Amino acid sequence: MKLISVIVPTYNEELGIKEFYSRTKNVLLEMAGRFKHEIIFIDDSSSDNTYQILEKLAQEDSTVRVINFSRNFGNQMGISAGLDFAKGDIAIIIDDDLQDPPELMHKFIEKWDEGYKVVYGYRPKRMGINPLFNIVAGAYYKLISALSEVDIPRHAGDYRLLDRVVMEALKNMREGGRYYRGMVSWAGYSQIGVKYTRDPRYAGKSTFTLKKYLKFAISGLTSFSEKPLYVASIFGFLMTTISFIVVLSIIVYKLVNPSFSVPGWVSLIIIITIFGGIQLISIGIIGVYVGHIYREVKCRPKYLIDKSINMDLS
Repeated sequence: MKLISVIVPTYNEELGIKEFYSRTKNVLLEMAGRFKHEIIFIDDSSSDNTYQILEKLAQEDSTVRVINFSRNFGNQMGISAGLDFAKGDIAIIIDDDLQDPPELMHKFIEKWDEGYKVVYGYRPKRMGINPLFNIVAGAYYKLISALSEVDIPRHAGDYRLLDRVVMEALKNMREGGRYYRGMVSWAGYSQIGVKYTRDPRYAGKSTFTLKKYLKFAISGLTSFSEKPLYVASIFGFLMTTISFIVVLSIIVYKLVNPSFSVPGWVSLIIIITIFGGIQLISIGIIGVYVGHIYREVKCRPKYLIDKSINMDLS
């Protein structure tokens, strides 16, 4: 009998974790005739009672495994830890806020039975989300699709099924800048999406702040494409060319018409401002890539585990 590993990164979800467990467990029990299962919760050092609730669930249900980080390492590192220790023939990554319905796992399994190694959920429609966020998210997916060197599906989150062969491939990727949506696409293999409508959060408020969203978005853009560096170079070349043409034009016009004088300070300040902005943007883009290199060369562990329950960490 094959084993399903459900990987659940969690942080400060004390209000909804029991309901998530109940719904997920029911889905897994419906497949009990064919699959054994384990549910791996990776607690990102929650500051509420999430760990205590998980500890009780693990005591009552031996299929519940719990990893608790020594500090907050982020959602993507939670996924990394889950994949590192998952024993399953397949893994299903899912958030615990119930925006992604556990019941969709049945369709994931159906697609896996058809031979697909990766089955991802994509949600062009999200309930309970600010319309402006949906517009920005759509623009981001278009941008990353245009810049990325791999085809990253639009509107796809981390909710997905991975075959064991894909899990092993991802475990061999040890870079610090984790962006699993891009990493799974980079790995290749046969992939297919399952469309669904994302539900509102079951309880509580999202801990994914605007700052975290921006960091996550920048990491996604720079982890799978060098094109932003080329964009900076193109901007520099373009502005240098324009400047050369303008200066040459002024010199020629001055020779032809000695009485000509260059317009005053306003135009000068505008030109300086434009050049300064482009330079700062270019330096910023380069700085992001240098930052990636800096983090990678230190070779620190991707995460540290404080304690665990029902886990074989060998």
